Amino acid sequence: MNKNIAKNNSKVLIITYYWPPAGGPGVQRWLKFVKYLPDFGITPIVYIPENPTYPIIDDKLRAEISQDIIILKQKIFEPFQIATFFSGNKSTKLSSGIIPKIKNQTFIEKSLLWIRGNIFIPDARIFWVKPSVTFLEKYIVQHDIDTIITSGPPHSLHLIGMGLREKLDIKWIADFRDPWTTIGYQKKLKLSKFAAAKHKKLESKVLNFADQIIVTSPTTKVEFEYLTSKPIEVITNGFDSELASDQNLDSKFTLAHIGSFLSDRNPLILWQVLSELTNVNSDFAKCFQLKLIGKVSQEVLDSIAFYGLSEFVDNRGYLSHSESITEQQKSQMLLLIEIDSNDTKCIIPGKLFEYLAANRPIVAIGPKGSDIQEIIENSKAGIFVDYEQKEVLKAYILMSFEKYLSQNLFFKTNDIMQFSRKNLTAKLSQLLFNSSSFV
Repeated sequence: MNKNIAKNNSKVLIITYYWPPAGGPGVQRWLKFVKYLPDFGITPIVYIPENPTYPIIDDKLRAEISQDIIILKQKIFEPFQIATFFSGNKSTKLSSGIIPKIKNQTFIEKSLLWIRGNIFIPDARIFWVKPSVTFLEKYIVQHDIDTIITSGPPHSLHLIGMGLREKLDIKWIADFRDPWTTIGYQKKLKLSKFAAAKHKKLESKVLNFADQIIVTSPTTKVEFEYLTSKPIEVITNGFDSELASDQNLDSKFTLAHIGSFLSDRNPLILWQVLSELTNVNSDFAKCFQLKLIGKVSQEVLDSIAFYGLSEFVDNRGYLSHSESITEQQKSQMLLLIEIDSNDTKCIIPGKLFEYLAANRPIVAIGPKGSDIQEIIENSKAGIFVDYEQKEVLKAYILMSFEKYLSQNLFFKTNDIMQFSRKNLTAKLSQLLFNSSSFV
């Protein structure tokens, strides 16, 4: 087939759980790919649940969905819809990733975690797999679709891809926004030996049955290369180039964290530094403000209070994506925290790329050898410190504050257009056109 003709007729079915009005980082990746794929001659068809249970809602994201996109919907049964009836907001918090430390977990929370990890494998969306395979098998044949993409987590969506690949002569690309069995929260699910083994078996089947794997970080690629010989491509998350705009900066010396602030991301090293600075530097205490945008765990708030920082906190709660973008562009500095664990070296939060586009200095704290570090250092976007570099962190914040006082805290990130959503979609489209399905 002539490649130019293929570009005018290529259709790709994208199977994803998170879609507007869902909020949070999970929805952004494929919402943006779908936005730009038509620019590269590919028609995306999106398959989503009709009645999902989203822990975060952002109705403003609906405006970003093109009216020309075909969206397919099928009803889904989710056990946590029932659990919410009995447990109030506890199941909602757990599904959004806010898992209390073991010592603070209630009996209900412990029970929900055990059920989540041992009964619903790989996750609570498992009941959507069989009806989706049945529905999509017919649709794919009727509409002459030759490539499907599944996006996880939830990783049960990859089982939809595997079921379709077994039945049809199609190309299947499995997109892993996060790892599977090595992701940090997996250890909190109280897995039995049987359940842990089943997770690993399913992970291996997906990695070895898919035609192509996409991951969001170099470390995940290396990790998966030990498990499969199938081709693996790194396509990170990114930012929309139009997001960058001039904003009047906050009058306060604001340090802003955007997104969910989970218990395990509680950076005691930072609270210690800020406590010391506010106690000994009256100018810093007068000007400083910690801006929190998104859901914040109680453990984090308790630690902030313990170090005497509550009076400096502006806790905004969850804001829409567009409002969050405005706030981060107004902030004097931006805060990025990752869990101090070997398992999180591969995690590159989606907000990092929007931080880069905001052109404000980033203060990032994470594990040694993190993929985050390379991006920040290469783009000259701020500082990355591990959890043992307290004095380095303190010196950088104090230096930035002195620049703020002299109205000289200007910033310009370097070489970040590789992370623009459109350029990343170009990389994805090239991957599609290079596959045997399009030649």
